[in-house]
Amino acid sequence: MNKLHQSAAHRRRFLMGVMGAAGSIALPAMGQAEKYPSRPITLVVPFPAGGSVDTAGRAIGDRLSRALGQSVIIDNRGGAGGAIGSAHAAKAKADGYTLVVTSQSSHVANPAVTPNLPYDAVNDFAPITLIERLPNVLLINPALPIKTVAEFVAYAKTRPGKMNYASSGNGSMLQLNMELFKSQYGVFITHIPYRAAGNSQTDLMAGRVDAMMTNLGASNAGLVAAGKLRALAVAAPTRSPLLPDVPTFGELKQPELNMTSWTGLAAPKDTPEPIIMQLYSAVRTILQDPQTIADWQKRGVIVPEAIRPDDYRKEIAQRITFYKKLVKEKNIVAD
Repeated sequence: MNKLHQSAAHRRRFLMGVMGAAGSIALPAMGQAEKYPSRPITLVVPFPAGGSVDTAGRAIGDRLSRALGQSVIIDNRGGAGGAIGSAHAAKAKADGYTLVVTSQSSHVANPAVTPNLPYDAVNDFAPITLIERLPNVLLINPALPIKTVAEFVAYAKTRPGKMNYASSGNGSMLQLNMELFKSQYGVFITHIPYRAAGNSQTDLMAGRVDAMMTNLGASNAGLVAAGKLRALAVAAPTRSPLLPDVPTFGELKQPELNMTSWTGLAAPKDTPEPIIMQLYSAVRTILQDPQTIADWQKRGVIVPEAIRPDDYRKEIAQRITFYKKLVKEKNIVAD
């Protein structure tokens, strides 16, 4: 072999060696692409600690941490009916490491009532699925001579404007549901907005207000059992085990009043679909666990049906449309 051919052969062997080395480096790098999740996840709860949304967030966060093998850090960012925390989450990096607990307050009432909300409840998020459905309950002061919804309506119609109801504020979900009740039954009851639902319940027991529509839970069910409150109807698919003697609005032929509230899980928009589906599958597995089912039942909430991300988005959009119509008819304005 002459020197020219030897030189060309050496160059070919050298280039093949370099390419082989590059390949041996590149292949492991491709195989070591970051597996989700590889670090802690922040779960934004857009309400203060201690409320029903916070309870739901902590319950699912703890279980997600175990299911995914990474810490889930609760970040309470309360204020403006969930708007502050939700807006923060909407603007977070869309990498699956910031999630948010969605609720009817933040993702239905706010967009239905507030015209310049700092987020779009439908399009600024990648919905994942529901965490729970919450029954609502119509509560009254037990001193009133009323035992049924029919009696409540008849009593209110003989006293137009003299009866009142409490809510957690103008534009709140509690107000919207009670205004829907008024519309469906044709009664005039004065709205008394409160800053805190706990204060309104205290005044209801004391007789300073007559009624309220709120989420049903073990706490107020216990007050009903103790005779400190009276429950007239529950919004739920079936009667609640917490109040088995109380009919549903469905039984009373009021399907629109029979809608449950809910909390769910979402990520910022543009979060990769594989991550969304991984989280969806993890939550659905959690919600089918017997211990989770038992824990949800103790709290008086309903383990939700399997609702996929796209269907969850549709439900949010449909409820916003429904309540926007009510807000317009009743001229409801947020605080």
